[in-house]
Amino acid sequence: MLEHPSRVIVRLPRTPIFRYVIPIMARTATLTRKTAETDITVSLNLDGSGLGAISTGVGFFDHMLTALCRHALIDMDIKATGDTHIDFHHTVEDVGIVIGQALLKALGEKRGIGRFGHATIPMDEALVEASIDISGRAYTGWDVRFNAPKVGEMDTELFEEFFRALASNALIALHIRQLAGTNTHHVAEACFKATARALRQAIEPDTRLGSAIPSTKGAL
Repeated sequence: MLEHPSRVIVRLPRTPIFRYVIPIMARTATLTRKTAETDITVSLNLDGSGLGAISTGVGFFDHMLTALCRHALIDMDIKATGDTHIDFHHTVEDVGIVIGQALLKALGEKRGIGRFGHATIPMDEALVEASIDISGRAYTGWDVRFNAPKVGEMDTELFEEFFRALASNALIALHIRQLAGTNTHHVAEACFKATARALRQAIEPDTRLGSAIPSTKGAL
């Protein structure tokens, strides 16, 4: 305590500031799935910078998967070969299966994540919203209409097959809804970008949550 002619100055001990630091665990996975129809390997890093090395043999699909990586900030290497001489159905669906399984593995116990994600993304005249719950339960809500049966060489009906396969194998609830749009390319791209942004939000670590599981059940 210091004395002063007009007042008494009391020096209080400094209170230490504690910061809780969430341990950084590698959220990565590599999976291979080989069948009589396709041979697919996916490596991903949930805490990446959006880099993608994509080769599926389906040009427009590669373009969409690259956008998914970039806007989710997930690094992904995808190598797929399939019976594309028949059509692209098996390749597109099976890539969705393996990405979903890799996401599930990389998320582990799902500790400390935001769990929920939502994004509404414009692509010129197209507008698509996507919502995600990393719930441990698989569900896909799809309300998207395409004005053309193909974009490039890819059947537009395969976009729904891809997202259903991804959600079913990642054990997430995924809703994708088209709010506007007439151009098939724009609508498809908005679906992938909206899903990417919602996924980025859902997998992002929540510093307030710490290492807890974001569920009242204690498990996801």
